[in-house]
Amino acid sequence: MSRRNIDMLNGSLFKNVIAYTIPIILTGLLQLLFNAADLVIVGRFCGSISVAAVGATSSITNLIVNLFIGLSVGTGVAVAQAIGAGDTGKTHRVVHTAIPTALLGGVILTVVGVFLSETFLIWMKTPDDVLPLSALYMKIYFAGIIFMMIYNFCASILRASGDTKSPLVFLTIAGIINVVLNVIFVTIFHLNVAGVALATTISQGVSAILVMLALIKRDDACKLHLSQLRFYKDELLQIVKVGLPAGIQGSLFSISNVIIQSSINSFGSVVMSGNAAALNIEGFVYVVLNAFHQTTLNFTGQNIGANQYRRAKKVFLICLGCVFVIGITISTLVYLFGPKLLSIYITDSPEAIESGLMRMRCLFIPFCLLGLMDVSGGGLRGMGVSFAPMVISIVGVCGFRIGWIYTIFQLPQFHTPEWLYHSYTISWAITFIAQTIAYFVIYNKKKRSVSK
Repeated sequence: MSRRNIDMLNGSLFKNVIAYTIPIILTGLLQLLFNAADLVIVGRFCGSISVAAVGATSSITNLIVNLFIGLSVGTGVAVAQAIGAGDTGKTHRVVHTAIPTALLGGVILTVVGVFLSETFLIWMKTPDDVLPLSALYMKIYFAGIIFMMIYNFCASILRASGDTKSPLVFLTIAGIINVVLNVIFVTIFHLNVAGVALATTISQGVSAILVMLALIKRDDACKLHLSQLRFYKDELLQIVKVGLPAGIQGSLFSISNVIIQSSINSFGSVVMSGNAAALNIEGFVYVVLNAFHQTTLNFTGQNIGANQYRRAKKVFLICLGCVFVIGITISTLVYLFGPKLLSIYITDSPEAIESGLMRMRCLFIPFCLLGLMDVSGGGLRGMGVSFAPMVISIVGVCGFRIGWIYTIFQLPQFHTPEWLYHSYTISWAITFIAQTIAYFVIYNKKKRSVSK
């Protein structure tokens, strides 16, 4: 086993879970710095309209991208289960199916994003003073989306093998490049949002190259041979079986978020700017919690592959406990420093800062519910079950939020951003409870079938 790999099948679970999760947290924080650097630099040098323009693209971008990113989840589960079962041939085939899948997805996303960005933004009721900049940002971003696809698929393979440190190193390098290029393109060449989009694309290209080189240099079943890339039918079906429902779920999440973003857009650019800044800060808390989702996914995958069911359940419970304690602690601290944090992004509009604080008041304290929901979904997918969490999430998150917007939110006394944000918290709680019940039902069923 490589010295970078965490042993998921043996040793102290709590210690290994923490050691595995910390690099994922740091990697996620670095990824967020791509967008944070975008918002901070355009906010300081271009104004709040540019902040709103970048922020307005996030929900529609996630909607388009998430379907294919879900397939990287399927890749991780397939690799983890094959490693847990000791099947080197299957591991090799999954790895060499994953990369062509990433390339194909990247091409499709580029075509859709470049040619339909402005249309999507118009559908979202993006204000006229924001629309041109948002469309320009999206087109440049999607022109280089293939790099993000390659990185995510390759990083999923590395994490499934137990290596969370290499993606951290690669994102550190790419993050530094991104920040430096942001400053150059915006302050020297005055490219505004086009500059930050171009900087993001270049830095993602660097991370994609580095992560592929890491796979090429490996000496185990995860070693990448470019000459052997092809679609292996059985392995592709396994990736799709787990990944497609995860992708559909992510896209449907994004649909509800697009509808919410459209409602936020209706309140004007001040609310949009505050929401974009608060959402970016929120993202830093989320990556800490979501890291335990990835840990649950891969630890469960390897232990289920090795038929170590008791160890898989312990992983689930440990990750739930970590998310609850860490979520409450970090969210409270971030909320207390909310005004100062928002002022990093917004320097020309006290009203926009107050709007951002409003979102934080509604969502930050109960934010651990989102982490609990993600861990419960990760436990199910790690067992190879993806349809159940998809259905639960469609109903509990997407269905509830959309229903809320077209009923409660339409009432005059509830037609405010605060009541819009409340739909998030309630949907997290509903979905977490339902997924946890499903986890134990399916876990017990699978465990009984193995013991027979």
